[in-house]
Amino acid sequence: MPIKISDNLSAVDKLQLEGIVTIGQQRAARQDIRPLKVLILNLMPLKKPTELQLLRLLGNSPLQIEIDFCRIVSRQTTHTDNSYLDSCYLEFADIKDRYYDAFIVTGAPVETYDFEDVDYWEEFTGYLKWAETHVYSVLHYCWSAQAGLYHYYGVQKSLLEEKMFGIYPYGITVRNHPLLRGFDDRYFIPQSRHTTVDDSAIDGNRELEVLSRSVEQGINICATKDLKRIFVLGHFEYDRYSLADEYTRDKKKGMDIAMPENYYPDNDSSQQPCFKWCSYAHLFYLNWLNIVYQDTPYDLTTLSTM
Repeated sequence: MPIKISDNLSAVDKLQLEGIVTIGQQRAARQDIRPLKVLILNLMPLKKPTELQLLRLLGNSPLQIEIDFCRIVSRQTTHTDNSYLDSCYLEFADIKDRYYDAFIVTGAPVETYDFEDVDYWEEFTGYLKWAETHVYSVLHYCWSAQAGLYHYYGVQKSLLEEKMFGIYPYGITVRNHPLLRGFDDRYFIPQSRHTTVDDSAIDGNRELEVLSRSVEQGINICATKDLKRIFVLGHFEYDRYSLADEYTRDKKKGMDIAMPENYYPDNDSSQQPCFKWCSYAHLFYLNWLNIVYQDTPYDLTTLSTM
């Protein structure tokens, strides 16, 4: 089934070239079906690559999905043209009275700041409070996973001695969990972060269930038992070249950055990077959408009373 997105999004042409079907408002209106409604709060400075990465994963589903993008307005965006944002993105004032089956909150390059020192922290937490009564399931990843764990449960973060940068294996800790159905015992996910969370605080919280972890890198995925809140400490959505682009960018800036671990064959950056997390990324998002589809109410307005 197709995904319904704005015709003005830059990802449309690329998605169609990749065989991912999209539809606009007119065609969607002719279909007698209640699509899953998904909202994406895109906190990344380069918004267009993130749009494409997420839409690839959301478009790999038999469900019809209606997707809206929204943005923070308390901080001026400098990496994406405002006219594009005005035509393709909603603001909180636009969505505050709407209801969604699912909500994705992206990472952001602010992890070295204390949470309350992030200049849009109040607006960010406003979205999370709104989601409690207007969204069935919220998926946080990377910085927003750390921020969500802190906001809801007081889980602290700390700086790593060295940046976690590369592709890392994790083991499943809950067998036959619906969110990880079809995963191997060990899976891979990209990481690009300077901070980590307090695993012991997550382990000690009865509302949270740890779904995967590794001895070296700690917890990767945790969630509430009803899957209303899911936290992924990593980037399933990254494409083959995301880490390569980051590595090249930082080297050109003269930054002291190590080569991504477990990424280039033989640690040779002239070779094509290994793309060994692609199937897990698609499976994770498909599992999540299926869970939402099975459990979300048909009448989304009832979310406010659940």
